Amino acid sequence: MSSTVETPAGTGAAGASDTADVVAELRARGVSDVDDSPLARALYSTDASLYRILPQVVVRPREADELDAVLDAARVTQTPITMRGAGTSIAGNAVGPGIVVDTRRHLDRVLEIDPEARTARVQPGVVHADLQRAAAPHGLRFGPDPSTHPRCTIGGMIGNNACGSRALGYGRTVDNVVALDAAFGPGAGSRADVEAGLARVVDGHLGHVRTTFGRFGRQVSGYSLEHLLPERGRSLDRLLAGSEGTLALIREATVRLVEDPADPQLVVLGYPSMIEAADAVPALLAATVGQEDAAMTACEGLDARIVELVRAKGNAVPDLPPGAGWLFVELVGPDARALVGRVVAESGALGHRHVGSAAEATALWRIREDGAGLAARSLKTPAYSGWEDAAVPPERLGAWLRDFDGLLRDHDLDGVPYGHFADGCVHVRIDFPFAPGDAGSSRVFRDFLTACALKLREHGGSLSGEHGDGRARSELMPLMYDAESLRLFAAVKAVCDPTNLLNPGNIVDPDPLDEALRPVRERLPITPLLRLPHDGGSLGDAVHRCTGVGKCVAPRTTGVMCPSYLATHEEKDSTRGRARVLQEAVTGGLPGGLADPAVTDALDLCLACKGCASDCPTGVDMATYKAEALHQKHDVQGVRRPRSHHLLGRLPRWADLAAPVAPLANALTRLGPVARIARATAGIDQRRSIPAFARRTLRRSAPPVTGTPDVWIWADSFSDHFFPGNGHAAIEFLEARGLTARVVPADACCGLTLISTGQLDAARTLMRRTVERLRPYVASGVPVIGLEPSCLATLRSDAEELVGEMPDVLTFAELVTRLDLELPDLTGVEVVAQPHCHHHAVLGWAADQALLEKAGATVTRVAGCCGLAGNFGMEQGHYDVSVAVAETHLLPAVRSHPDAVVLADGMSCRVQLDDLADVPTLHLAELFASRVR
Repeated sequence: MSSTVETPAGTGAAGASDTADVVAELRARGVSDVDDSPLARALYSTDASLYRILPQVVVRPREADELDAVLDAARVTQTPITMRGAGTSIAGNAVGPGIVVDTRRHLDRVLEIDPEARTARVQPGVVHADLQRAAAPHGLRFGPDPSTHPRCTIGGMIGNNACGSRALGYGRTVDNVVALDAAFGPGAGSRADVEAGLARVVDGHLGHVRTTFGRFGRQVSGYSLEHLLPERGRSLDRLLAGSEGTLALIREATVRLVEDPADPQLVVLGYPSMIEAADAVPALLAATVGQEDAAMTACEGLDARIVELVRAKGNAVPDLPPGAGWLFVELVGPDARALVGRVVAESGALGHRHVGSAAEATALWRIREDGAGLAARSLKTPAYSGWEDAAVPPERLGAWLRDFDGLLRDHDLDGVPYGHFADGCVHVRIDFPFAPGDAGSSRVFRDFLTACALKLREHGGSLSGEHGDGRARSELMPLMYDAESLRLFAAVKAVCDPTNLLNPGNIVDPDPLDEALRPVRERLPITPLLRLPHDGGSLGDAVHRCTGVGKCVAPRTTGVMCPSYLATHEEKDSTRGRARVLQEAVTGGLPGGLADPAVTDALDLCLACKGCASDCPTGVDMATYKAEALHQKHDVQGVRRPRSHHLLGRLPRWADLAAPVAPLANALTRLGPVARIARATAGIDQRRSIPAFARRTLRRSAPPVTGTPDVWIWADSFSDHFFPGNGHAAIEFLEARGLTARVVPADACCGLTLISTGQLDAARTLMRRTVERLRPYVASGVPVIGLEPSCLATLRSDAEELVGEMPDVLTFAELVTRLDLELPDLTGVEVVAQPHCHHHAVLGWAADQALLEKAGATVTRVAGCCGLAGNFGMEQGHYDVSVAVAETHLLPAVRSHPDAVVLADGMSCRVQLDDLADVPTLHLAELFASRVR
């Protein structure tokens, strides 16, 4: 169904009444995936930048030929087109008012790898990491590697002329483009016509082009006209790299591959500050020039504040040399190890570390890759992009950083720099004082960017070093280039896109840099029930944590985030997609607010796994936001709840009532007709089994409490009513080690199922009672442990949200580690472990893994989510996605290790494995107890 369009001023978008015509013209030309729903428009209204522009329609072409159909429909309706890959553009290059074309969804095939020619032929939506996987069997790789490489697309890299950490060794994207199959704007004519027109433009200004463009490697602002010089082969394909979709659409690309080096060496150099690190760059470059059998492929700067943020989240960081800023230097080649000494000698560093472990090197590079997201949360207030990737000749880097630091102070701002220091390219996130509802708060943003552009000109720098100019910097182009250069840009645009339909508002005839800024949008007056302490109690601030860097849309992951996206590959099912829809809801962009159908659609497949809370660099916690959104929808706005909320959401209450007659209840639910009626009544999918109640609860079957034990075991509802064996095993193992363990007799439910269904009033009451009941046990000094990861994680996270207090309750592994208990001998035992998502995200599974390996087990830790996630996988309408999530990691791991012990502490994981794989599972306590009997 077509809808009206909110059109920001200054975008040149077609009128609101034209949306139905645009949709009709697209469909008439065979474009099959056309979506003008409020949900789709919200999802694609922003990228990783500060800008928000609602498109009229989103198109996800299934074949390259559909791009020509899109162009023709745009010509007829005079509707602008914005190309989009992974939506990780930081300058606002991938948002637009007309047709947004998502190439990542379907145009994602590697068409050919030619190992002899060392080339790859790909569609524009191919994810960088997928190309690497396709090239790896041939010992090859695509050279440039942006920090977003797990999810960025080759088409997007071409659009922005992306570079990445190793451009020093392998060049920019433009240096690796062999040929492009491009479609130019309506009226441009054939490729030959375009090439002839561009030659006429440049030939009248050869001297100017030769002296103005291509002065240093990271000069990528504007159009790179040096590629049109006759002595450079008049390469139209290379001109298009970095043109940000303003000159052509890319149907297909042939790119160069390079040999993947073996045994790269990483040296970390420490400096008093990032400025001193920048000062050292010229000497490091000189030290590695002219080496025949070794080369420096990367020299990256990283601010200590980013690393401290990683540590503050409880994540381990490999040892680093002293300093407040570091350079990560990578060396490759047969003599790379020998070159390490020379680099260290010339570095002038406070200290250094030659990282010998590949695992530690990977961990350090991962911190660098997460720099954009981490930097956004590294200051007291949120830090933003905008002045994101300016570059100077490397020999000017130290001087530029000193001036830049002065500009920050002059404008009462702070920023955390990092980036590609050997290329003179600096990334930074800055705490601009944007205020929701106050458009005037963008004045500092405008003033600072203008001052930076003027100062950068003194250093001969480039407004952009790899991310493109976009909406953030195109308006500043006259401060970098003279009038003749700007006229040349306009002439090039006129040749390639004479009707100005390709990504207008960028580079040529730009929109104002402070127009359509997302952070200054007014927010609705929403009073959350949850405390949201990390966001000042503001749901608006919480959902705006998402900066769009898109780690959640990587098609493969070694973490948990985002399970449903891995199953569906739909933007709406990603953490980012949900955050964008919630942002629209809290700022009035959706008429129903948090009760709008678009919000319901976006949150429907959220498993509330909390994977994003740990895996997202900016700390988005979608499980918490979903709980609050459901509360606002049902309890504040009065929308009727589904049956599953009342039944599955109150499962512990029904378990309490069933406990006295558990054998009878189990017998009834094993009867086919009764089971079908029970499932239908509760809103459970008919393909699901109904978990059996324990014949006797943990609290009733545990040894009686006499005196004060050495360890208290908290009987959460799941361990109490469904898996009491966890508690008995913990008691058995601890007693075998000379300790007395007893079960807390109090009924103390954490309210997890109430929280996950958004019944927050009831959850708060229950949580307050539980915290009060556990307080004396925790205060006694006797360790208290929890056995169900999801319930324990609720105490360690949601309790703070609900009542502002978190009881100090340990995991079984944390207790064993703290007391340094003797471990059972697991030598020769193969373990496939599925950490519960909440265990991974909130509690951390490192202690469990360390104990297993110390005991001698061979451990395969399964990434991702089991797919059940409490009530999610049980509910009608979720079964297929639940199974698909299980198939991403868990089920393949179990099948490939048929003789392994399957370790799954969480009830959800155990039920899922029982339903889908029919394999026995053990809690860690059960495994340990089984070895001491």
